[in-house]
Amino acid sequence: MTTYRGVAVSAGRVIDPVKVMAPPVSEPERGAAIAEGEPRELEASRITEAAAAVKADLEARAARASGDAKAVLEATAQMAVDPTLTTGAEQLVRGQGLSAERAVWEAGDQVSAMLESLGGYMAERANDVRDVRARIVAQLRGVEAPGVPLSKDRFVLVAHDLAPADTAMLDPNIVSALVTADGGPQSHTAILARQLGIPAVVAAKGVNEIEPGTVVYVDGAAGIVTSEFGERERELSAAWCELVKNPLTYEGGGAELSDGTRVPLLANVGGEKDAAFAAEANADGVGLFRTEFCFLDRDEEPSIDEQAEAYAGVLREFPGKKVVIRTLDAGADKPLPFLTDAEEPNPALGVRAYRTSWEKRSVLENQLKAIAQASAMADAEPWVMAPMISTLEDTEDFVAMAQEAGVKRAGIMVETPSAALTSDHLMAVADFASIGTNDLTQYTMAADRMLGSLAKLNDPWQPAVLALVGATAAGARVAGGDPEAFGDGANKPVGVCGEAAGDPALAVVLVGLGVNSLSMTPRSLPAVAKVLSTVSLADARELARLAVCAPTAAEGKRAVRAKLPIIEELGL
Repeated sequence: MTTYRGVAVSAGRVIDPVKVMAPPVSEPERGAAIAEGEPRELEASRITEAAAAVKADLEARAARASGDAKAVLEATAQMAVDPTLTTGAEQLVRGQGLSAERAVWEAGDQVSAMLESLGGYMAERANDVRDVRARIVAQLRGVEAPGVPLSKDRFVLVAHDLAPADTAMLDPNIVSALVTADGGPQSHTAILARQLGIPAVVAAKGVNEIEPGTVVYVDGAAGIVTSEFGERERELSAAWCELVKNPLTYEGGGAELSDGTRVPLLANVGGEKDAAFAAEANADGVGLFRTEFCFLDRDEEPSIDEQAEAYAGVLREFPGKKVVIRTLDAGADKPLPFLTDAEEPNPALGVRAYRTSWEKRSVLENQLKAIAQASAMADAEPWVMAPMISTLEDTEDFVAMAQEAGVKRAGIMVETPSAALTSDHLMAVADFASIGTNDLTQYTMAADRMLGSLAKLNDPWQPAVLALVGATAAGARVAGGDPEAFGDGANKPVGVCGEAAGDPALAVVLVGLGVNSLSMTPRSLPAVAKVLSTVSLADARELARLAVCAPTAAEGKRAVRAKLPIIEELGL
């Protein structure tokens, strides 16, 4: 088999030879038991030293990274010394006389099995545990942990899957594309590939069987990897290479459609450094400010003053501009010991995000006070929204809380089908809405977005998902009383802040469905603006109709892209 199909996660077309990621660290043998007493203590101490060395290595990598890559590396570094892993391994040495290598291996099995039983994002973290385990075992053996192959020449990296620590340090100048046999569209690998601008395909079953050195064509937008290609593929690859050498730029002020309609293009950020990068990229503001960075890896909530200063750091990067702040999205993929229940059987459908305020109201109240305080410290325009809103009662409660705290613009995230289908009622209360397409797709398709085996279902081109986006926008227009208003000037504007907004072809569809603004990784701004400039609002509406009426996600995507010749001209 010379052609493999997977899930497209990062656009771009390249032709280069394959290098295959080295196989994982081999499982240590059980071996003979270590004698009682001092020998076991010495063996256990080796685990502490090896874990500390791995942590230091990952922290050094984090210091050279930024944005999502930095956050992932920092989190993985902490996992290396997590007592659940290291103490468990030391107990196996002391109690059963296992070697340090074997003890770490078995303790890693126990932790990863526990995480997988929780499902969702926690199951995805099981891969991170296995990566850390392999690094500690390699350190104990005195050998280098497997990682990205070294090369002076460009190559397509093929792997079963990549650990976050490896993905975060990929060099886009050398690794021209990334293809994995496992993983999903919202895995760490996919998210970081998009951030780095590396064409990527995940969940391409069997791809790791490709012989090293085989020259392949990778289409990151179509999810195709093949050794059978011709002149047309060479032309598309050349167009992409030219775009990489001479990248498009975005000057800000909104993407201008061919009929003069302007669509604000905003950025998704996770902290002050991300905001600075977005500002340099001329983003028109922030469409999603994830505030979790203030809360993660803590045993208690940060103070109001501490939060206010952190939020103000982002606001200061966008004086006079809109910054949409998402309140704490705790639970599911982001458990917090002081707020969420780690024992929930299905955390993705549990007490997460806004719902945590039902029992522990003070955390959200304090965050809203901190946001109001931060707004007085900077000249930006904060819009505040709550994630996981499902009903009118949720909306009324959150808006009242926000107003009481002094927040001027209070909105909601539309991530559930219920919110999309009743948006006319919800938007009569909320000032604005932002659609989180990642979760909306997950809940619409009943498919855990972190599972690689369900990756094909978690495609924002699914007609059902797009129909819900359209329903949300239609409901907002009804609530706003002005069906022709567009952009942030609409009475009840609706934005999209999920990964879908960064796909240039899908961005056209979203605008055609009535979305007023788009928020994405800053790297995607120029391409989205360029493609939008080639269509009128009427064109976008017709392409949206094609996508929603298509029988499958794949057919809708093909039909829309075929009507956008600029896509192929740019090699996207």
